[in-house]
Amino acid sequence: MRYIRPVPIPLLIPHGADADADVHDPDWSTRHSVLSTARRTAALVNVLAGGPADADGGPAPDEVAEVLRAYGEKEPLDLTAHDVEGMREAAALLRDVFAAESADAAAHVLNRLLGAHTGRLRLTSHQGVSPWHPHVDRADDAPWPEWFLASSCLALAVLVWDRQRPPGRICASGSCRNVFIAQGSGPERRYCSRRCATRERVAAHRRRADG
Repeated sequence: MRYIRPVPIPLLIPHGADADADVHDPDWSTRHSVLSTARRTAALVNVLAGGPADADGGPAPDEVAEVLRAYGEKEPLDLTAHDVEGMREAAALLRDVFAAESADAAAHVLNRLLGAHTGRLRLTSHQGVSPWHPHVDRADDAPWPEWFLASSCLALAVLVWDRQRPPGRICASGSCRNVFIAQGSGPERRYCSRRCATRERVAAHRRRADG
């Protein structure tokens, strides 16, 4: 069974234009893949569920910004506590996609989110400074929470379409409720990481040994 860690890969859908972007970069389509965006979604859902508490009880803006940097988001990342609170609300909605037990259930959740929280599908190049790519937020300069929810819904919807299965899962470990992106044609993953899988195997072995 294979566990894939998040890696510092740029995003599919940038939040803002980068004046220094190389629109002719031949590696752009692989570095900005749907799968990378979906993995970024899972990483953000996880960090937004916890982390160092600020005055509102959620993760600090700097911790959320660090995840965005790891997935290629460009500076400046001027996240505020208000932005993070909105992103936490979006993350709670997206968690329902990861909790879906079937492609049908995931599609129903995504249809509800797309209908209630996104605009029309469009292509944008951010005024010519990036390659053309799809957006479903309502404007290129949409607030962070709207951008996060819209871009995540788009990536997860494409995975459902492509694989006809739920795009991800919630870790089955009783001590870990992280979400993760499921992929590959092998046995279906139940755990977010090798560590969680090993911990659960050891716990099950000890229960059997104790009779």
